[in-house]
Amino acid sequence: MNTRNAIAAAVLATMTGLAAGAAQAEISDNVVRIGVLNDQSGIYADVTGQASVIAARMAVEDYGGKVKGVPVEVVFADHQNKPDIGSNIANQWYDRDGVDVIVDVPTSSVGLAVQNIAKEKGKLHLNAGAGTSDLTSKACSPTGIHYVYDTYALATGTGSALVGQGAKKWFFITADYAFGHALERDTTNAVNAAGGEVVGGVRAPFPTTDFSSFLLQAQGSGADVIGLANAGGDTVNSIKQASEFGITQGGQKLAGLLVFINDINALGLQVAQGLVVTTGYYWDMNDETRAFAKRFEEKAGKMPNMLQAGIYSGVTQYLKAIEATGSDDGKTVADQMKATPINDFFAKNGHIRPDGRMVHDMYLVEVKKPEESKGPWDYYKVLATIPGDQAFRPMDKGECPLVKK
Repeated sequence: MNTRNAIAAAVLATMTGLAAGAAQAEISDNVVRIGVLNDQSGIYADVTGQASVIAARMAVEDYGGKVKGVPVEVVFADHQNKPDIGSNIANQWYDRDGVDVIVDVPTSSVGLAVQNIAKEKGKLHLNAGAGTSDLTSKACSPTGIHYVYDTYALATGTGSALVGQGAKKWFFITADYAFGHALERDTTNAVNAAGGEVVGGVRAPFPTTDFSSFLLQAQGSGADVIGLANAGGDTVNSIKQASEFGITQGGQKLAGLLVFINDINALGLQVAQGLVVTTGYYWDMNDETRAFAKRFEEKAGKMPNMLQAGIYSGVTQYLKAIEATGSDDGKTVADQMKATPINDFFAKNGHIRPDGRMVHDMYLVEVKKPEESKGPWDYYKVLATIPGDQAFRPMDKGECPLVKK
């Protein structure tokens, strides 16, 4: 009897080992590697950079550092806001370094390039940082997920709101690359739909430090609103210089179409007060958002913006999908993520559509006056919640070939 039991135990152990080996065989190299690709040294470093790496690592640590029994690693690189550099890194990561998913990727021209590479290689691209809504339109991919915001949602929030307040005539100062073009296009559509009109615009080199000539053109245009279709350091510089020129004191409004809380921190409330901004996350919304922000601030030395909150959420959902499928195959994981509702501090009842768009509520906020702020990073008043199905472009209105007409 003892011999038979020993044999049975040995067989069971062998079968269990084979089953575990088969499950792990689906995870390439017996490790899950997450690559954070963003701007570590340039104009977007403050809103992405190391803070986004910290967010990804927090998600991995909170998940236990492993998934399906294999370790999870986070690596990062600086794409310098250049599509060729970003493409070279993506190819090396996917082909040689065993990276399974690339996350963040601000700068739309780089995001579009990485999306295409990931599609060709069947790898996952989990984008938080790029704004262009083309990522879920003509450039959509079976393995591409656009998680945090896009130019359509920004335009729907800020553009429509300001026209509704009576600011009907718009002039754009646009960063001259894919993101700026998409943001100007989507905001123009939103302004026209709300009953406004665009009376002019100018495209500024990306990046740039001197906006004086562009602001003077905007000032002389007779527009009610100067729409800043830029981001990061460009937005900070253009708002500072507009203040120096006394543009808002002359009665024109500034619309920062993509403004992060880091930008408000850099500008100061005296300059930024009254700006109306659309965001996907604010740290002081509720107990859950505050709890994450407190932990993040302890590690990063600053509050998280919507990108860091979204990266934490997206990486967590990614690990859950590997846990559920036993695989890190890009298409398998993307399909599982699309089939799983998202309910965490970042999104309630969020979901990922077939075109890759993660749909969640967005928020219209106004920057507080200095006397209204109770302390550091207390910068926003929430004006309205924009339901996800209203914030993001309807799926049948896009040009994604994955969507059946």
